[in-house]
Amino acid sequence: MLLVITGASILLSLLSGSVELNLLQLTSELFRPQDQLIHQVLWEIRIPRTLAAFTTGGLLALSGVIMQVLLRNPLADPYILGISGGSAVGALSAILLGLSGFWLNNAAFVGALFSVFLVFGIANKFGRWSVTRILLTGVIVSAGWGAVINILLTTSSNNNVQSMLFWLMGDLSQSVIGLTHGLLLLIGLLGGLYVSRSLNVLARGELVAMSLGVNIDALRLFLYFTASVFTATAVTVAGSVGFVGLVIPHMLRLLGARDHRILLPGSILLGGSFLVIADSIARTVIAPQQLPVGVITAIIGVPSFIIILRSTITK
Repeated sequence: MLLVITGASILLSLLSGSVELNLLQLTSELFRPQDQLIHQVLWEIRIPRTLAAFTTGGLLALSGVIMQVLLRNPLADPYILGISGGSAVGALSAILLGLSGFWLNNAAFVGALFSVFLVFGIANKFGRWSVTRILLTGVIVSAGWGAVINILLTTSSNNNVQSMLFWLMGDLSQSVIGLTHGLLLLIGLLGGLYVSRSLNVLARGELVAMSLGVNIDALRLFLYFTASVFTATAVTVAGSVGFVGLVIPHMLRLLGARDHRILLPGSILLGGSFLVIADSIARTVIAPQQLPVGVITAIIGVPSFIIILRSTITK
């Protein structure tokens, strides 16, 4: 079912946009290119954007699963430890300096990694860290980044503010991914499947995991840094796109996918499909203008999470 949803979402994305395409034109262009305009629209805009949306959604959903197991908190999402805040400060600083493209992406990634090590360094003082300590540290650091972001917004010129707001709300219009992004998603899937049995045990509690021979400290370090890298990469590509990492894992668990050998690949497929569909809506609902994709994910994510919450309470 998830594979069918994935295929349908990609097809919707390739057919949607200001230039109308039908299924016949799409298949013809893929196998026997003839129209130059359709060729440019498809290969230079829609296919790269669709791949960026799917990869970003998959990374965020995968990171969301890991964070919820690591922090043992159903409200945990990829941004809960301040990664998006650090990335935003880096990206907004680059925009303020008039930088774009390569420099903007790298500034966002460096900011995210700085936040990762800052949270870990504070929480790991004296070589001891716990889930509660790292969670509280992440919340405080995230609040600090929020203050810096407000300062950057209020001191910026009107020309920069719109670009900053689009980045903060999540935007795929300028997103470009490479082979490394796809490889990172594949490595994340394979690595997640490798430790999936340990994740199943850890989800039942640390005492149970330790009694069954799981190295808790090593596993938590692995989960923290891998989830952080996935989140940092996703934020670098698309900005702060919310609700993907929070809602998708819960949605799959509600459907019965509680075994991480199923939940991890399922989250990648559904998370990627969700963001592809949201991006298709964002660029067509008020065409030719485009909405930030984060607005659409929030509109869909809020009622979805409420429905999931009510269903969980009912059960």
